[in-house]
Amino acid sequence: MARQDRKELEASMDLLYWRNVKQSGAVFSSVLLLLFSLTQFSVVSVAAYLALAALSATISFRIYKSVLQAVQKTDEGHPFKAYLEIEMTLSQDQISKYADKILLYTNTCMKELRRLFLVQDLVDSLKFAVLMWLLTYVGALFNGLTLLILGVVSMFTMPVVYEKHQAQIDQYVGLIRTQVNGVVGKIQAKIPGAKRKEE
Repeated sequence: MARQDRKELEASMDLLYWRNVKQSGAVFSSVLLLLFSLTQFSVVSVAAYLALAALSATISFRIYKSVLQAVQKTDEGHPFKAYLEIEMTLSQDQISKYADKILLYTNTCMKELRRLFLVQDLVDSLKFAVLMWLLTYVGALFNGLTLLILGVVSMFTMPVVYEKHQAQIDQYVGLIRTQVNGVVGKIQAKIPGAKRKEE
């Protein structure tokens, strides 16, 4: 299980770091095309058009191969036979593994939200409030689909940019972190009960 998870993670990293340019380009352009399609058409329309395009391609290819076999008098069989014989069912172990992961993430998220909303730590709740306040401005400027498009573009560009300019980025992130920690420290010193308990 752990080996398979590691392989999946490595495959994802290879995709995001453009180790195989053709594969990364195909995935990136496909996802971006799908998201841009969703900005113009409804989800139902996009799904229907994609299904129609796939069916048109497979039906045309099947008819073409059938005509070719009839003309050449060969008996090659169904052109998609190899794909039809591939096992496409999820095993009970796979379903359990994914269900366990979803359950773990859901429980962790619920505990964290409870901690933030019920102000277990005043500083963390204040940070969360500031984040939500900033998101109101982001929501006023962009809709969810635009943010999703920006997220996909960032996923496929940021890792490569970071890999090439890691030293400079780490330096600036360190400066920003120092400034933020200084401001948070000053706020904690002025608000009673805001200091974290030593664990």
